[in-house]
Amino acid sequence: MISTHTVSDGLAPTTGGRLLVESLTANGVDRVFCVPGESYLDVLDALHAHARIEVVVAKHEGAAANMAEADGKLTGRPGICFVTRGPGATHASIGVHIAQQDSTPLILFVGQVPRRQRGREAFQEIDYEGMYGGIAKWVASIDDAARIPEFVARAFACATSGRPGPVVLALPEDVLSAPCSAAATPTAATTACGPAPDAGPHLQALLSAAQRPLVIVGGSNWSSRAAADFAEFIRTWNLPVACAFRRQDIFDNRLPQYAGHLSLGVNPELGARVKNADLILAIGTRLGEIVTNGYTLLVPPRPAQKLVHMHVDAAELGRVYQPDLGIQASHEAGASLLKRLGPPATRAWDDWTREAGQLHARFSELPTRGESRGVDLGQVIAYLDRTLPDDAILANGAGNYTVWLHRFYRYRQPRTELAPTCGAMGYGLPAAVAAKLRHPERTVVCLAGDGCFLMYPQELATAMQFGAAVVVIVVNNGMYGTIRMHQENRFPGRVSATELQNPDFVALARSFGAHAERVESADAFPAAFERARSAGGPALLELRTDPRQITPQSRLGSHG
Repeated sequence: MISTHTVSDGLAPTTGGRLLVESLTANGVDRVFCVPGESYLDVLDALHAHARIEVVVAKHEGAAANMAEADGKLTGRPGICFVTRGPGATHASIGVHIAQQDSTPLILFVGQVPRRQRGREAFQEIDYEGMYGGIAKWVASIDDAARIPEFVARAFACATSGRPGPVVLALPEDVLSAPCSAAATPTAATTACGPAPDAGPHLQALLSAAQRPLVIVGGSNWSSRAAADFAEFIRTWNLPVACAFRRQDIFDNRLPQYAGHLSLGVNPELGARVKNADLILAIGTRLGEIVTNGYTLLVPPRPAQKLVHMHVDAAELGRVYQPDLGIQASHEAGASLLKRLGPPATRAWDDWTREAGQLHARFSELPTRGESRGVDLGQVIAYLDRTLPDDAILANGAGNYTVWLHRFYRYRQPRTELAPTCGAMGYGLPAAVAAKLRHPERTVVCLAGDGCFLMYPQELATAMQFGAAVVVIVVNNGMYGTIRMHQENRFPGRVSATELQNPDFVALARSFGAHAERVESADAFPAAFERARSAGGPALLELRTDPRQITPQSRLGSHG
């Protein structure tokens, strides 16, 4: 239930803008991300008086939305973003899409034209219900200042309930300036859903009867406690674990039960294991296209493997795959159920689990470099894996450079991997800035390809302005590598629209005031990275890599 106390006799008059900020404070908000706009000046003025809320000003609305989305990933609470109407709202839509596909709680507040002008295509007017309706959990316009607490409370509840996701609230300009008498109210606490009483015995029976079980774990917002309970279950039952796409941080990748990552460029041996399993235990994951390799590893609607599917949202159970056992449960309740299962009488799958771990270990060995020139990216990731603390946060966007990261870096604990499952470029730097502001004591590293970095390079200015001492590693191969790879496969020798004319990344970073160096070889990376790490502020390392080395094991036949 949501508390919706609104107008009350005897309350001091306020304005919609001030009431909105008071409502955010009542819901525990301590930071908002924005690009300012005249459509919500009343909110900006109210934020000026609220020292408890930090206002982080990004340089592009897309970056601001990405920062808020990353903050939501890290905290489990809705990330908060404010943008102006029209262009600001369209720019910020990328963050809404990421939050939808990544199941991240996010509330985007967008300016809107005054109520009396709506429907006339006024300056910068957009129908937000139509625009965001397909990618947000809820879209609404607050047309009465007195109802602001009600709408904000519902937004928090909606963004965090069931499968988390984004909410968009439009703010007509005249509503924010309107006088009103209402009280801010927090969202009422809700109890996370738990499994049905018979779920445990049914699950134990299915697991005990299996010969070749495989666990696929994914989903967002895993707490340390839930991850620890899940890991204890895995150790007790000695089951092989494959992490869903860009959810590697749920399960310690160093454990012997870790079987790898169901990702783009999946280990063929792992793909074969999924197909040959006689029982799939899917925990938290939606079993989407990437995880199932285009719905071929598990074929809907009834896969050949027995399927136990556990998910927080009942709407995801049976949506694509019809499970033999569907369990609606939050990560905490579900992991607790798994932990409480009694140990198996026998484990017919011990050899199967050991082989899965060995196959992944072989797959994650660095390949021989051969004729490649420039920085060996595998050696760079191996150095990060050896030296970064367990709680280091790594952020990245999209591109072939991520194949090295996800294959050779071992994630150790929850909320250390900031990576968009929707495959959005440009995510890494804004996400890293949000992470460093949320956890200034921790090491935060952004990895970006040259094309990926150029989506939001101006956010170095945000990092400088707000003291976010991130280390940015730009992998420069002079092209959009993923598109070039597909282009060379389909149209060999016919390069079109995939070349990049790059700036001097070192000079660009230094122009913002950041520490910057260019690295030409893997041997030079460790010392350069330690200098960047101890620079005391934002730092950028440009890695010059071989454009023909398109993946760890594949080289382009031609270039240029």
